[in-house]
Amino acid sequence: MEISVSDELLGTVVPILVYWIYSGIYFMLGSFDNYRLHSRKDEDTKNLVSKGTVVKGVILQQMVQAVVAIFLFTVTGDDSGSDSVTQRSVLVLARQFLIAMFVLDTWQYFMHRYMHHNKFLYRHIHSQHHRLVVPYAFGALYNHPLEGLLLDTIGGALSFLLSGMSPRVSIFFFSFATIKTVDDHCGLWLPGNLFHVLFRNNTAYHDVHHQLYGTKYNFSQPFFDIWDRILGTHMPYALEKRLDGGFEARPAKDFKEE
Repeated sequence: MEISVSDELLGTVVPILVYWIYSGIYFMLGSFDNYRLHSRKDEDTKNLVSKGTVVKGVILQQMVQAVVAIFLFTVTGDDSGSDSVTQRSVLVLARQFLIAMFVLDTWQYFMHRYMHHNKFLYRHIHSQHHRLVVPYAFGALYNHPLEGLLLDTIGGALSFLLSGMSPRVSIFFFSFATIKTVDDHCGLWLPGNLFHVLFRNNTAYHDVHHQLYGTKYNFSQPFFDIWDRILGTHMPYALEKRLDGGFEARPAKDFKEE
């Protein structure tokens, strides 16, 4: 008997599975001390929240995202939603991906920045994410539920709607966005990581934002650093080797705070 799974269900479930699989790989690589941006001791002592609490928070956010995704697919669904990705031209798919990336980046930059500048929102909402002074992979989506809804869920919904992508295409886009987000929080500077080569907004770039000296900079996520560069919130980094092994992302020597 052939079992058929809808694109809508896959678009809801696959990014969640990708999150835990990809972050699980990084969890297993966490013992590679020579590639860590922070020591394991710092991870245990500087973070203000337990790993168990982080897992529960991420699962809660993913449950909310799943409900919103099902609702969105139901409202926007039509008979053409099951068309094959291969039936669409490469240019159309590329355009949809780029539009979705731009929309998501734009939404998250301005919402993220506002949550830092509004003292009430930072204290009661966004500071929850910054309890992870030393980021790690499966903590990428550890947020206050309201922040998860505003930044990630609504941002994702807007990128889906404005790009015009189908549920099937969204499986690939949101899986890619999930992998990129996890990678930005992995805390490892591994050789050969293509995200570090292709994106200036990467693991070290976002790690700077999680440090006290970088909380007013590097708001861009998850793809490009365009808005940081345009609006003067870009803090370039330099990687320095730590004496106890691994690396440390520090502000570049030529950086001047405005």
